[in-house]
Amino acid sequence: MRLSTVILPIHRWAEGQKIWQRAEELGFHAAYTYDHLSWRSFRDGPWFGAVPTLTAAATATERLRLGTLVTSPNFRHPVTLAKELISLDDISGGRVTLGIGAGGNGFDATALGQEAWTPRERADRFAEFVPLLDRLLTEDAVTGRGTHYAAVEARNIPGCVQRPRLPFAVAATGPRGLRLAARYGQAWVTTGDPKLYENGTPEESRAALRAQGEKLTAACAEIGRDAAELDRILLTGFTPDRTAPLESVDAFVDFAGRHAELGFTEIVIHAPIPDSDFDVDPKVFERIATEAPAQLA
Repeated sequence: MRLSTVILPIHRWAEGQKIWQRAEELGFHAAYTYDHLSWRSFRDGPWFGAVPTLTAAATATERLRLGTLVTSPNFRHPVTLAKELISLDDISGGRVTLGIGAGGNGFDATALGQEAWTPRERADRFAEFVPLLDRLLTEDAVTGRGTHYAAVEARNIPGCVQRPRLPFAVAATGPRGLRLAARYGQAWVTTGDPKLYENGTPEESRAALRAQGEKLTAACAEIGRDAAELDRILLTGFTPDRTAPLESVDAFVDFAGRHAELGFTEIVIHAPIPDSDFDVDPKVFERIATEAPAQLA
């Protein structure tokens, strides 16, 4: 079981640099950040861009994997995103993972002046976005035109440091997204079943996660892929447990162990942010980082 963290891009770099470096010192497998223009309760406060933040983090760390949880088509285009990712992969020495999902109807959905897409439209765009991005990151020159995205002689030389490209961690719960994860992902990401967040129980949440995992396995079987090839990542903070697993080392080990039994190979916890949904004791957070992995080995 790998243990990783999310560092929201809310800090000026003079302070943020210390948080990313501390994540490496604590031994986290990876540190991710959200790729949004703004997000929920943080909308009216500081919020910096994901790719510049990860680029700075790449120069401030040496071993820590870096990535997005998650990037979406809401305000991204595959051609420009591919160029940024290849650059970031190079600067980091091949330490980047792209978490990618279909996006939602939050603040990003209309920030560029467009009407918010329906769930079907988001799924349609995602189904086109991922294959084109895959080509852009693996081929020197790409030309292709779909309903929503096009590339015309888009050059991406020299390509990624990681070969054949940097890994995709595909966030998905529905059938179309899970098929994309099965075909293009090196990992699958979930936050659980959002319908259970307010009134569900931890037991119901684990049952929903088990069902999601079974659907992923079935999607892999459809294309003849071994589902064991994909890492399974749980981004915490959105299940009915909320921050309860971060109240103590023992609570987290119990939580992580129960989810390891469901096949999860990586658990991601949010770095503490006072007066927010991620307000946990920093000392407990650091103890979990340093003590829990040995107990979960």
